[in-house]
Amino acid sequence: MQRGAWWLVRLAGDREIGAATLVFCVLIVLPLLLPAWILTELSRYFSYMLLAASLAFVWGHCGMLCLGQAVFFGVGAYTMSVVTLGKLGFAPWLVSSWLGIALGMSIAAMLALVLGVFFFFARGLGGAFFGIVTLAVAVIAERLATGSRWLGGQNGLMGVPALQAGLNAGAEIHDEAVAYYIALGVLGIGVGLTLLLVRSSWGLSLLAVRDHERRAEALGVNIGRRKTEAFVFGAVLAALAGALFASQFNFTSPPLIGFVMSAEVLIWVALGGRGSVVGASLGALAVRLAEAWLSEPLGPLWLLVLGGTFLLTVLVAPLGLFGFLAPRRS
Repeated sequence: MQRGAWWLVRLAGDREIGAATLVFCVLIVLPLLLPAWILTELSRYFSYMLLAASLAFVWGHCGMLCLGQAVFFGVGAYTMSVVTLGKLGFAPWLVSSWLGIALGMSIAAMLALVLGVFFFFARGLGGAFFGIVTLAVAVIAERLATGSRWLGGQNGLMGVPALQAGLNAGAEIHDEAVAYYIALGVLGIGVGLTLLLVRSSWGLSLLAVRDHERRAEALGVNIGRRKTEAFVFGAVLAALAGALFASQFNFTSPPLIGFVMSAEVLIWVALGGRGSVVGASLGALAVRLAEAWLSEPLGPLWLLVLGGTFLLTVLVAPLGLFGFLAPRRS
């Protein structure tokens, strides 16, 4: 009982959790203040924020620079699309959005498990080598998606239904406020679970592996197992974001599973602060809002602004714009 009370007191004084709570409260009341079309745009950004949180966990907390995080995002998006469009050959009548989400997360977990065993047990990859290999995986995944007629080839899959209320099909959820709160709930659960895991004993063991592998191994930590577990969790979170994306944007295409998307989320996380899950999520939101506001008046120059902001942030604030939210370790 005393230990639980101490943990609650510790969480209450945690600035990252405090910031997450504040942001979540603000997002809850926004539908009362904003028009419906802005709510639609914001709800779409939540999938990007969840993807950024997954990379912040894998890269910032666990020290694994994954240049192919979008692979799992794309797996979630494509699985959601295949299921809801009735493209499951063995059960074309099964078009449940909830099955699409669950199946996408499961496939991403299995893929990450296979890759993790190969990366961390067989080869013991780390540092730049891990980044290069995950980059290669992203390139291969995009090529496979582009060459697959079943997945729509270069055009991808269009007409993906919005989230459906029924267990199998049913009415699509088009009400802006309802869709907004569903997306916000998914984001809140994903980020909240990640924050709790980061602060658990499991999360602390991952920090030990990140900071000093040999010392952690000497203390009895199974390095390969811990890295694989973290890699799988990050993949599941990214797949959830991808499934949410497909139901919001109503399409899936090869770039979502390749290096371009992986590079984008890398920029979001670096700008927001890779040391903080909340900071990385806010970085994704900030970049997407800036793009919405500046891309039309600036045109192609918007990319130069983004690149300049990225370089300036790396030089002036290497921890990111919201890096101050990163939890302090005693």
